[in-house]
Amino acid sequence: MIRILVSGCNGHMGHVVCDCIAARTDCAVAAGLDLVVPEHSSFPVFTKPEDITAGVDVIIDFSHPSVLSPLLAYAVKNGIPAVLCTTGYSKEQVEEIKEASKKIPVFYSRNMSLGINLLIELSKKAAQVLGPQFDIEIVEKHHNQKIDAPSGTALMLADGISSVLSEEPHYVYDRHSQRKKRDPNEIGIHSVRGGTIVGEHEVIFAGRHEVITLAHSAQSKEVFANGAVNAAVYLANQKPGLYDMSDLLK
Repeated sequence: MIRILVSGCNGHMGHVVCDCIAARTDCAVAAGLDLVVPEHSSFPVFTKPEDITAGVDVIIDFSHPSVLSPLLAYAVKNGIPAVLCTTGYSKEQVEEIKEASKKIPVFYSRNMSLGINLLIELSKKAAQVLGPQFDIEIVEKHHNQKIDAPSGTALMLADGISSVLSEEPHYVYDRHSQRKKRDPNEIGIHSVRGGTIVGEHEVIFAGRHEVITLAHSAQSKEVFANGAVNAAVYLANQKPGLYDMSDLLK
């Protein structure tokens, strides 16, 4: 039985992750980490990583970027693998993740959905086939409570596409501030925030007289939670290193 620490356990995603774990027989929630300790909980909840006393085999983090440093310090000190699902990390924090992965197994993905990772691969293939004759635009839509923009997934899509292009493109986030024709060597990234949209991503390849669109729509946050739990079970028996969805899908 794999014992999981859920960081951000009292948030919406934390609750979904705990529900997914409860439905399985190969893992269980050993403890939670959150700024608020609930009155009633089936597992102990701690407010700081250094206060955790429960035995833990792997961490799932759906919290806030500000938690990263103390959480990684706890994970490295105790040799605990970590699945990092939080978005909005800075470049410096990404480097911190890479450094930690030299000592412990770290699973880092800005989107834990199987479908999204397939969309990335399809978009890379489309970019290779269509070439520079097609302009590339990415549109992402999320609920009105999401803080970061563009989404980490939109950047995953852009980075994946960029990796297969002959010339590295630059990203354009705000056309309102520009008064010029579109540069062929760019990827436009656009954000929509409204209502309760779980997550929608669309990659548009616009050529002369034809448009090809690849899209993914998440109907429930459970797809991300299930991916995170699968990653935790996988990571619990891995060696130190940096892992992502491509490793899980092999």
